[in-house]
Amino acid sequence: MEQPAWQYDRGAPEPSAMPAPARTLLIDLEGALLRSELVMEALFSAPGRMLARFGAGGRPGMAALTDILADARIDYAHLPYDSGVLNQALAARARGEKIYLVAGRFGQHAAGIAAHLGFDGVVAPADLVAGDKLPFDRASIARISEGSGSRPSVKTSSVKTWANALRIYQYAKNTLVFVPAITAHQLNFATLGSALLAFLAFSACASGAYLMNDLLDLAADRQHPTKRHRALAAGDLPISSALLAIPALWLFALAASLCISALFLGVLCAYLATTIAYSLVLKRKMLVDVVTLSGLYSLRIIAGAVGVGVVLSEWLLIFSLFVFTSLALIKRFSELSMREDAGLSDPSNRDYRITDLHIIAAMAAASAMNAVTVFSLYVSSSAVTPLYSRPWMLWLLNPLLLYWFGRALMMAHRREMPDDPILYTFRDGASRITVAAMICIMLAAI
Repeated sequence: MEQPAWQYDRGAPEPSAMPAPARTLLIDLEGALLRSELVMEALFSAPGRMLARFGAGGRPGMAALTDILADARIDYAHLPYDSGVLNQALAARARGEKIYLVAGRFGQHAAGIAAHLGFDGVVAPADLVAGDKLPFDRASIARISEGSGSRPSVKTSSVKTWANALRIYQYAKNTLVFVPAITAHQLNFATLGSALLAFLAFSACASGAYLMNDLLDLAADRQHPTKRHRALAAGDLPISSALLAIPALWLFALAASLCISALFLGVLCAYLATTIAYSLVLKRKMLVDVVTLSGLYSLRIIAGAVGVGVVLSEWLLIFSLFVFTSLALIKRFSELSMREDAGLSDPSNRDYRITDLHIIAAMAAASAMNAVTVFSLYVSSSAVTPLYSRPWMLWLLNPLLLYWFGRALMMAHRREMPDDPILYTFRDGASRITVAAMICIMLAAI
């Protein structure tokens, strides 16, 4: 009897099972994985070295810039990666999938990022379209494309993100422009209006300087325990947006200054020039940074006097220099002590060592006591008689000043001052009460 064709032949070899092709996950580098722009990351990896190389290059401008950016030393370990996309990549790796980055430019940097993250390689968008010589099967592709991550854009950056990037909370320092009008007892609508305009000009100028400083310090901030959460360092704000905002802020400050006086504009330009010099060079010089910071605070007071047209008291200027030198030293002490507690090494962008903590604390205390001494000499001088009907009441400020400086030093020593000392004053309840008591005494002494 003839055997049906469909009947299983026991003598035939068993068919071998065809293995399923391994799945491949493709991730767009820019727009999905990286919460930043790769060209901007290359540009600001070492802006000083980039500028020097660009000026010394012999090739045409854009060609030289492209080569320089391609050779930039980017710290791949601290780039702002999208955590959600990375989690998807880790899950794919656990399933045995291959992972490739999709990058259309700066292939060397893309390969470095892929190697750092343990991915299998990089493919170009053109290769995906052509389909030639791909290291994986096109039929088994899953892709995380542009827009799948949480990379911010100019439109999607929130008001809170911009407020943090512009350091709105730092505007408290710019209230120093009101001090000359208050201490000279020139409180009227004209002087207060001029002081308010000066406040806005300094705030806009300072915000532009903060953005510039954060751009120049991207690499260092990303290795800092707290500064890595800043908008630019974390990738919450595009670098290109910051580059557009800086000149806009400075133009507003220029227009506001011209509405006050040409002399005020000169003081503001001196402040901006000093701030830029501080960001580029001076902050990396031991103690020069402290003197510069105290000078920048005093420039706000000078600008306030120029803006409202009052004569600046030399007593106020000397007192402010000692006060702000002490606060700048306390700030450095807090930063170094935080690094010591976290087990970090000496800061790479500051000329200080953790072993300098004791001398910095001693200098901060000495500057604070000098400020109290200067104030005592002022109260004893004849300069107070024309301004105060009850100058003896000003002696009550001395114990309050001693308490306030002593508390600031103690809080820094206890590692309980994470903020700038001036900002800490606005947030600390005991400091606010002390400052309010000082104001009440000064008003009662008039």
